[in-house]
Amino acid sequence: MAIYALGDKVPSIHPDAYVHPDATVIGSVTIGADSTVWPQAVLRGDYGTITIGERTSVQDGTVLHCTMYHPTVVGSDCVIGHNAHIEGATIGDGCLIASGSVVLNGSTVGDGAVVGAGAVVSFDGVVPARSMALGVPARIREGYETPEGMTKPAVELYVGNARAYRQGLRRLD
Repeated sequence: MAIYALGDKVPSIHPDAYVHPDATVIGSVTIGADSTVWPQAVLRGDYGTITIGERTSVQDGTVLHCTMYHPTVVGSDCVIGHNAHIEGATIGDGCLIASGSVVLNGSTVGDGAVVGAGAVVSFDGVVPARSMALGVPARIREGYETPEGMTKPAVELYVGNARAYRQGLRRLD
């Protein structure tokens, strides 16, 4: 796997986390227990810090970055969908940041919230806990509350996938 220190900024990856060999982790990045980082994901903690909680899945092609002013923090039990981009934002526990969505600098996504596929949460945006943000720019879906524990099945699936990949992944070229 491509894990790099940048000067004195060194990733801290829990031994029970799984980082796919084709993912890239650079600099001040902390990855919690049972979290997974999948192929072509890039976590670049060069200007600030990136922190990922426990049992969070960062899926294929996702980019996590930070700024000098805004760290990137992703809580526990989250699913960050394919090709998502999170930059200098705070994501609460149990969130779904769906495929192709963007969450930008200074934004916060509350616990249990959903950012829908392709949505863009602009600078300093707020997605309240257990709400759903859809569209470009993202707007809160009125009258909707995400079900409690909504990400639990996907979280359990990806924790299991990490075990299977540790045991069975082998390169053939």
